[in-house]
Amino acid sequence: MEPRFEDYPFEGRFLDLDGARMHYLDEGAGPPVLMVHGNPTWSYYYRHLVLALRDSHRVVVPDHVGCGLSDKPDDNSYPYRLERRVHDLKRLVEHLQLDGKITLVVHDWGGMIGMAWAARHPERIERLVVLNTAAFHLPAGKRVPMSLRLSRSAIGGLLVRGLNLFSRGALRYCATQRRLTKGERSAYLAPYDSWDHRVAVHRFIQDIPLRNTDPGHDIVSEVQAGLEHFQDTPTLLLWGLRDFVFDADYLEEWQRRMPHARTHTYERAGHYILEDARDDVLALVQAFVAEAPMANPA
Repeated sequence: MEPRFEDYPFEGRFLDLDGARMHYLDEGAGPPVLMVHGNPTWSYYYRHLVLALRDSHRVVVPDHVGCGLSDKPDDNSYPYRLERRVHDLKRLVEHLQLDGKITLVVHDWGGMIGMAWAARHPERIERLVVLNTAAFHLPAGKRVPMSLRLSRSAIGGLLVRGLNLFSRGALRYCATQRRLTKGERSAYLAPYDSWDHRVAVHRFIQDIPLRNTDPGHDIVSEVQAGLEHFQDTPTLLLWGLRDFVFDADYLEEWQRRMPHARTHTYERAGHYILEDARDDVLALVQAFVAEAPMANPA
């Protein structure tokens, strides 16, 4: 039986992906909105946005395999790599037979996964909503923070999977404008309650492609080049400026590559912008997706 959370009033569904079940939400009817989460969150992160849009749109939110309410297979049963994540998303979209063009909402690792799928299917994208993420290599001069480098090191397994410091640290440092409630903290942590159930959290960190020999590096290059497909695609950048990973340098890189995008920044908000600036972000996204679709070029 699926666990129940007071502020997550949804009936989940499952898609079998070669023996690993992917949990996803499929709420409402109308133009499709696909929301892709990052690490170490899950579909719970988008709960308020789902509620805000499901009366006017069909809202689909997967939990990546190993995350949220999806199955958490071991490394022998599932390859925890970027290419497989993109393939899983493709299979979900095909399985659901989403009609019409899609509004894609991405956050954290969801940016790379979602935009990799989008770069391969640009004709399917109606709009982009981008929340503190990346779809390109590290901006010039940037390094990943020490906390991530440490989590990738030899003792990373103990820190991330043994002590659960990555998931717990995210709750402490990624919401900076308000303290999450006890219920919210419990919900974010619930899927990652044991060493075995934290495998995806650790593998996401290890899979960050920093060198050109790393698995996934070529996919990031593909995604980065693929941003050219979306120069006329309505794009909304919503950014918490207290994000210690996806900071203002990442926002500036998005603006440089997508100069047509609209930008809203939040001085006091952190990485979990949907927690810190919820009401404003919900209103902006609701207005954005309600705009008339752009006419097709002649």
